[in-house]
Parts: sequence; C-alpha cells; structure tokens
Amino acid sequence: MNYTEWIGYAAASLTTASFVPQAWLTFKTRDVSGISLGMYSAFTLGIALWLAYGLLIEAWPVVIANIITLVLAASILAMRLRFARKASAPN
Repeated sequence: MNYTEWIGYAAASLTTASFVPQAWLTFKTRDVSGISLGMYSAFTLGIALWLAYGLLIEAWPVVIANIITLVLAASILAMRLRFARKASAPN
C-alpha cells in the first residue's frame, strides 16, 4: 500500500469515526431536537452517492468509509424521523 492509500484510509477512518458519538448519543438520549431533517436527508443521499462513486472507480478507502458512514447517517436520520414523531404525538 502506498502513501496515497494510507492518506485515504486515515481520512476515511477519521471522518467515519466522527459519526459514532453522535449516533450513540442520539440513540442513548433519544434527543433529536438539534438534528435538521433537511440536512441529514441531503447528507445521507450524498453519502450514498459517494459510495456509488467509490464503487464505480474502485476506490476502496472511499467505499469502506462511505458504507460505514451511510449506516451511521441513515441510523441518525431514522432516529430523527422516529423520535421526533413520538415527541410530537399528543399525550
């Protein structure tokens, strides 16, 4: 593996790992009040497109990072949809 791939894997690891605390905190607290539905929808779609791009050009750091980030971002988006609906339901 050359230095270019090492940089790619390092960047992928750092950006992907940055989503773990947000996903964990959202799951643990069920607090989605600070999460923008529009932003996370666009972001999740963007990640899916980056994944497709990575697959098309066979860039494995891009593919691996975006698979993991897509799962995390989609989880946060799903929690945003689920928990916000519960919070707005009449008691």
